[in-house]
Amino acid sequence: MVKHTGRPGYLQIADDLRAQIHGGALAPGTPLPSTAQLAARYDASLSVVKMAVGILRNEGLVIGQQGKGVFVRDTDEAQTSDDLAGEVAELRAKVDDLSARLARVEERFTTGRS
Repeated sequence: MVKHTGRPGYLQIADDLRAQIHGGALAPGTPLPSTAQLAARYDASLSVVKMAVGILRNEGLVIGQQGKGVFVRDTDEAQTSDDLAGEVAELRAKVDDLSARLARVEERFTTGRS
């Protein structure tokens, strides 16, 4: 049940579900209860529950499958996702560096020919 502590309900729900995932009560591959079931369990609106599940999706703890539900992700999969995000960030930094270097080279050729 969501408590009136000043902390938003969706964060309280996300915290509780996250604790269940990390504690093993919700094992990898386990489906989360439906949005309606979670709303009843936490005495919250459907939109509040959807926001909580959205947070867990963004954290890589759960994954939705169209028409089937939302499932707890394998922590190895989540780690792979984190690794990919790091690689993408590294590639972006390299592209930015190359773009700056190319701009300097183009400037030299432009000013050298004028």
